[in-house]
Amino acid sequence: MSKRPRVAFQGEPGAFSQAAVQQLFGDAAAILPCQRFVDVFAALMSKTADAAVIPIENTLHGSVHENYDHLLEYDVRITGETNVRIVHNLIAMPGVRFSDVRTVYSHPVALNQCLDFFEHNPKLEKAPFYDTAGSVKMLAEKKPAGAAAIASAIAASLYGARILRRSIEDDRRNFTRFFLLRRAAERRREAGRSGTWKTSLVFTTRNTPGALFRSISAFALRDLNLTRIESRPLRGKPWEYLFYVDLIGREDDSTVRNALNHLRELADFLRVLGSYPAGSQAAG
Repeated sequence: MSKRPRVAFQGEPGAFSQAAVQQLFGDAAAILPCQRFVDVFAALMSKTADAAVIPIENTLHGSVHENYDHLLEYDVRITGETNVRIVHNLIAMPGVRFSDVRTVYSHPVALNQCLDFFEHNPKLEKAPFYDTAGSVKMLAEKKPAGAAAIASAIAASLYGARILRRSIEDDRRNFTRFFLLRRAAERRREAGRSGTWKTSLVFTTRNTPGALFRSISAFALRDLNLTRIESRPLRGKPWEYLFYVDLIGREDDSTVRNALNHLRELADFLRVLGSYPAGSQAAG
């Protein structure tokens, strides 16, 4: 019998990152929760984990900039992606009724994504906590009076809690995109789940007029669709930037390969972060 892959993610068991792991692996993976994002990358590089799943952007709050920086710092490859719909639930321990609740714990981002709920329930006090699933874990361990948490349905099930109100988020079109990472030396690809592939890369340009335009033209001249471009400060070089790009196509497609060769002639630095099957836009 083959060994179950150990997959690292940030957060407590029951975090939304665990939902991403389930979407990518089903029940085949053994989870490895980590306290910080940097711990996730360290677990992968030390071979404590066989793979890692990290959030990279949210439809409401934008990019997870720390993870963009880690993708450049560590020798990893993106081999898959998935999109998780973020459904926030009001959760309490058995025996606690909605009328009993006075304090609601959760990560500050989750609390801020449920402002309409709090406006309609002014008796409830928001209490920031380090993690969504961690707030449910705290309820199970400490059982504070009149307390509830905002987290995923997975967290409620895992910690023996009850969902008092489902889907209390302000915006139902709230998705987080997650990357599946492997060690770059393994050069492993996930099996394609669709005919559409993406390639992610990062590059820098010379600080001269028109340099970025000429770099992007390497893709435009070949009718390649860029689905995302984001700049990040280049450490050690004030006012210079890294450009992270996602495009439709596989790294070994001739058109993509020619575009990358063209870009190498123009860029000071270029690194392909991975090619992978595109995740469903309506996952979760």
